[in-house]
Amino acid sequence: MARGKIQIKRIENVTNRQVTYSKRRNGLFKKANELTVLCDAKVSLLMLSSSGKLHEFISPSTTTKQVYDEYQKLLGIDLWKSHYETMQENLKKLKEINKSLRRQISHRVGECLNDLRFAELHSLEKEMESAVEVVRNRKLKLISNQIDTKRKKIRNATECNRRLYEYDAMEEPHYGLVDDGGDYYDSAVIGYSANEDPHNVFPLRLQPSHHPNLHHGGGSSDLTTYSLL
Repeated sequence: MARGKIQIKRIENVTNRQVTYSKRRNGLFKKANELTVLCDAKVSLLMLSSSGKLHEFISPSTTTKQVYDEYQKLLGIDLWKSHYETMQENLKKLKEINKSLRRQISHRVGECLNDLRFAELHSLEKEMESAVEVVRNRKLKLISNQIDTKRKKIRNATECNRRLYEYDAMEEPHYGLVDDGGDYYDSAVIGYSANEDPHNVFPLRLQPSHHPNLHHGGGSSDLTTYSLL
């Protein structure tokens, strides 16, 4: 049964269009390979799908660049001439910019100033003053930030030292005696802690202890000590 004639027009269905492209692409590549083998031809095919994918076929005996070079040679044209001219123009502009920047740098280091007019010298002076001001402001800001950082560290160290001092005072309390108005000889006294805690008050009893004369030359001593019980 004969196949019906296919109407050549754009396939609207995306899936059908992609399938048809894939089948016919493979058919073209097969025919190109047959031409290469049977006729010893140099064949180069470039195909771009609607999705932007590139598919290429090139005969094994050549390269894409060789095909382009032979194409330009046979037709007497230069495919890269316009692109080369554009690149030359861009290169010329970049060289001019580089030359101008080098001249400005030399002016800022005090070189090649003899050819400048008074207005240019005055403008250069203003630019240098502005640059110095910018550098000075940045340096001052940097120094200010460093000073603030050091002050914070000092405050933190001071606070840490204060807390350690308070903790040390709490760990090692000092004790004392309270005078009740009587004699200390064989009498009771009250002891207290220096941390001002009312629960740290406790009773003590003193007993006299007589020591030998501590003075040179003998005799009795008036020194009497008391021991805590």
